[in-house]
Amino acid sequence: MIWLILGVLLWAGAHLFKRILPGVRGPMGDAGKIVVAVALLVSIVLMVYGYKHAEGTFYWGRSPAMVGINNLLMLLAFYVYGSSMAKGEKVWIATKIRNPQLTGFSIWAISHLLVNGDTPSFILFGGLLIWAQVEIQLLNREAGPWVRPKQAPVRKEIVLVVITLALTTVVMLVHNWLGVPPWG
Repeated sequence: MIWLILGVLLWAGAHLFKRILPGVRGPMGDAGKIVVAVALLVSIVLMVYGYKHAEGTFYWGRSPAMVGINNLLMLLAFYVYGSSMAKGEKVWIATKIRNPQLTGFSIWAISHLLVNGDTPSFILFGGLLIWAQVEIQLLNREAGPWVRPKQAPVRKEIVLVVITLALTTVVMLVHNWLGVPPWG
């Protein structure tokens, strides 16, 4: 379990580094990006290894209803996360949500908590959810008042929906290939 905890803490620390310690991160320049990238890679390895080998109390498991809700939330998570990728004018949801990447990431974490009710999942998905929410608060405080972006033409929305559906299908197939069937 310690590897999992260290992985989540390293992930959060690497992402929060420049906001919590700007005096240390700033002078590092581009070398700081390499340090953060290596820390994130190590954190992912620690989280995967730690989650795979962690043991803990089991509270609930997958049910057909929760799997269905999880899948719908994952569609929403990919859509919200992807909405931040468009340059210039934004798709509809990105004109309503200030931090779409972190919001999409938070939806991802919540959806995984719905179908994984054990201690290692609480540490992994719950820890990442807490990190995302802290990051949103720090970004909002740092940026000041939000100026909503202009809404993009409908064709950008259609492209995002098609990409969301394709990406969700690929992720479901990969989950199934890894032995974690994403269907009820």
